[in-house]
Amino acid sequence: PLYSFHEWQVWLYCFYQNTLQALSSVVALGANIICNKIPGLAPRQRALCQNRPDAIIVIGEGAQLGINECQHQFRYGRWNCSALGERTVFGQELRVGSREAAFTYAITAAGVAYAVTAACSQGNLSQCGCDREKQGYHEQEEGWKWGGCSADVKYGVEFSRRFVDAREIKKNARRLMNLHNNEAGRKVLEERMKLECKCHGVSGSCTTKTCWITLPKFREIGYLLKERYSDAVQVEPVRASRLRQPSFLRIKESRGFQKPTDTDLVYLERSPNYCEEDTITGSTGTKGRLCNGTSAHSDGCNVMCCGRGYNTHHYTRVWQCHCKFHWCCFVKCNTCSEKSEAFTCK
Repeated sequence: PLYSFHEWQVWLYCFYQNTLQALSSVVALGANIICNKIPGLAPRQRALCQNRPDAIIVIGEGAQLGINECQHQFRYGRWNCSALGERTVFGQELRVGSREAAFTYAITAAGVAYAVTAACSQGNLSQCGCDREKQGYHEQEEGWKWGGCSADVKYGVEFSRRFVDAREIKKNARRLMNLHNNEAGRKVLEERMKLECKCHGVSGSCTTKTCWITLPKFREIGYLLKERYSDAVQVEPVRASRLRQPSFLRIKESRGFQKPTDTDLVYLERSPNYCEEDTITGSTGTKGRLCNGTSAHSDGCNVMCCGRGYNTHHYTRVWQCHCKFHWCCFVKCNTCSEKSEAFTCK
């Protein structure tokens, strides 16, 4: 039968709406399946995953970014982050509330905020983009205006706060420690955002200048948090009088109720020595680890091997060297060799 133009419009509209509903149902079903299979997610994290399935990949990349940086910063230590991320990049991995746990939580929270901010700037996430608050404003005293695509670090930090902090369910001292270190990692990222500018004018002159905010290299965040790790503060919980639940943390053995600063890393328990394998402390032990036979630092064999001694391995590398072309037509080479040795902990 023939339809009027108006009837075709109604039919197409209904078809379009039904198709959208079907597609949204498929997407929702897929998100449920995917999010239910990810290990280590807390209930609120799983709900956020289902609502924002496009973000879960970015969050995972951010958490992995933090783990990779942790492994780089501690590559020469007894504890080298090697056990982190083996089961999942989400969820608590270190049971002991040590300095190492403090660093892990801070670098992971910073990594998620960093990855989300970068994805927003690149247009890879829905519901976010460049920081629009700065667009068009002028800095009269400095003589430049905001332009380009400023990284929306506030969105990244808030998203990290919603997702990473959601795993802290139990109302105990460890929860307060983890939340503080999460926030410290994000705070360090916010403080290290950089201002980049570009000049505009004839023949290289700077008649006008536009500036925008960019992310720093994440390695810089890693170094800063490693410094915070070295100066980490031991804390203890202060309990509310009625509920007997910990309400805040204070610096241990301090006078009064002195609290740590926002960017301090805090810990509750002293670190184990990480010499032997122990799944509870997250230690993989140092047996078989490469060490430096001449170093007196943490990578030295005496420190790394915990007094157990070390094995020496001798290697000889042979290769063709000093090759010359002779007319006509062959190449003649000498044989070079180099002896080296490596040390591994017993």
